[in-house]
Amino acid sequence: MVSTKKTLIIGAGGVGNVVAFKCAMNADTFGEITLASRTLSKCDDIAANVKKKTGVEIKTAQVDADSVPELIELINRTGANIVINVALPYQDLTIMDACLECQVDYLDTANYEHPDTASFEYKEQWARDAEYRKSNIMALLGSGFDPGVTNVFCAYAQKHYFDEIHTIDILDCNAGDHGYPFATNFNPEINLREVSAKGRYWQKDDNGKGTWIETEPMEIKQVWDYPEIGPKDSYLLYHEEMESLVKHIKGLKRIRFFMTFGESYLMHMKALENVGMLSIEPVEHKGQKIVPIEFLKTLLPDPASLGPRTKGKTNIGIFAKGVKDGKEKSVYIYQVSNHEKCYEEVLSQAVSYTTGVPAMIGAKLMLDGIWEGKGVFNMEQFDPDPFMVELNKQGLPWKVMELDADEDRRVDA
Repeated sequence: MVSTKKTLIIGAGGVGNVVAFKCAMNADTFGEITLASRTLSKCDDIAANVKKKTGVEIKTAQVDADSVPELIELINRTGANIVINVALPYQDLTIMDACLECQVDYLDTANYEHPDTASFEYKEQWARDAEYRKSNIMALLGSGFDPGVTNVFCAYAQKHYFDEIHTIDILDCNAGDHGYPFATNFNPEINLREVSAKGRYWQKDDNGKGTWIETEPMEIKQVWDYPEIGPKDSYLLYHEEMESLVKHIKGLKRIRFFMTFGESYLMHMKALENVGMLSIEPVEHKGQKIVPIEFLKTLLPDPASLGPRTKGKTNIGIFAKGVKDGKEKSVYIYQVSNHEKCYEEVLSQAVSYTTGVPAMIGAKLMLDGIWEGKGVFNMEQFDPDPFMVELNKQGLPWKVMELDADEDRRVDA
């Protein structure tokens, strides 16, 4: 039986494609589905593919996600019970504000980023908590993989394996090969801004005070042996899930985030940075103002086009160390996805798949009344068990590796 609920998805890139497919595959929860984007033709193409592969018909609409009035009109017209935001992180606040006006639940996969300041923080979204509570609606932030599943992995480890977690390393490996000399697996502008920014990690000092420690981009490296993939160079970055996890994980003394990059990617990125192509400051070109990184985005392959080309696997997880029943221990929780299998199922590569599936799961738990609340929430604030069950059901099976206290999977460089 198809649900009478109505679901609005905003964003028709690679992740929007996955969310549309997976919502259609769970139509008993999501009911009438509308996919909206600035470019209507992208929505129509996705809808046609969804209908062809699943038999489920989804509606499409055009909307400028920078315009609160347009968003309000669309939400009211569709009668949506929930808005799944997989547009650009720049647009989080306008979509949240439209949901407030319409008193509709909200979900996204990445924190707000200011287009002009390279600021990656939750504070402006968290600041809407009181308004969401007053409006009797819920916002779920960061329901992708990292952030998202990684937050849930931490909550699951805290619930089932530890009395206190002292250190967490979040580990993101994409060992896929798309055949291009240089391309990004999600929005090039967002990707390059994140990886070229200074690194940061959080730890407590000798007095027990938590502080953020800044590093130069790619300054800290470790080689981690990823199951089903093998040893890979992994570089410390700042990533937004750490910002909420430091508030909610008991006993935490340090948290870091590492991501793998190949030599070709790093070489191209450094060259682009050296000539100013990663800058967000406008420059004059033939009498017009252009932003270099925005121009670069137009030259690079569209991440949504990488699906049929990408081979190999991803492995994303968390390595936690802490105490249980007075004894020190370590736990590694991770998930491995195959690019080709993801494309076979939903016509997207694994980076989009591992973000889109958790977005659908978070929305499913909200619509089913399993995760509920009034206000603005991060993933680890809810019971992780129902989400972990859905990961196994929906195509993202995970594994737990229990290790001795002094064990890890680091290898010599």
